[in-house]
Amino acid sequence: MDRVLLLHSSASSARQWDALAQLLAPHHEVHAIDLHGHGAQPAWSASAPMALADEAALAAPLLRGTRGVHLVGHSYGGAVALKLAALHPQLVRSVVVYEPVAFRLLFEDTASHAEVNEVLTLVVDLHERLAHGDLHAAAQRFVSYWSGAAAWDAMPTARRAAVAARMPSVRRHFDAVFAERPARIDGAVRTLCLSGVDTAASTRRIGQLLRHALPQASHERLPDMGHMGPLTHGPVVNRRIASFLDERRERASLSAPTPQSAVLPSLGAEHALTRA
Repeated sequence: MDRVLLLHSSASSARQWDALAQLLAPHHEVHAIDLHGHGAQPAWSASAPMALADEAALAAPLLRGTRGVHLVGHSYGGAVALKLAALHPQLVRSVVVYEPVAFRLLFEDTASHAEVNEVLTLVVDLHERLAHGDLHAAAQRFVSYWSGAAAWDAMPTARRAAVAARMPSVRRHFDAVFAERPARIDGAVRTLCLSGVDTAASTRRIGQLLRHALPQASHERLPDMGHMGPLTHGPVVNRRIASFLDERRERASLSAPTPQSAVLPSLGAEHALTRA
């Protein structure tokens, strides 16, 4: 079976992908990974600032002993997936990302002033709330930015507490993604970039910039959903991801190497399924 690694968004956990893991299970070996400070994974405790490579290192052992894995990431998990693919191009066969938060693309784009100010305002607000020890206020600001004010009000109390507890780690996420641009991915690694039509202005602009940063990738916009599409519209997003991975599996089976060969099968060229 092909191995698939699932990387969750900020303030979430590996459980975000439970439905997708179940959908993929018949034909794939699925591993959903908790990033630092989320789920069962302890928070980053080193004195040095956490980098995307440190998150990628949590998944790196699962790349061994395979002919190549498939990566799936959402938001911050998407940024980690792109970093992992760039660090280990020979061990990654494909990448699917839903709105990776590649904020450095905004910072380096002279036409993205409004989007940069939007993100920096969010980060300043989070820092101020965390500096006063108000985890719940920070969590409310974070959730409201990505999902609207009504999302926090509708969230169960236990879920609010879990998100609030993860906010110090979420702050480190911003530091990590601010520190580096999306790494270049080997053209042989098939890449699908998904985004929601109704997403925030910052991630809508990032999606546009990713078309230039990752020209070899396929870029698709999914209707009626925003940045949290993998959670709010899970069945739709999961089916698209499963379809992409099934295509990879079928192509690999058609071009499988002989038993004596140790090289990865060629995945060939593919027409980009880009939607305007």
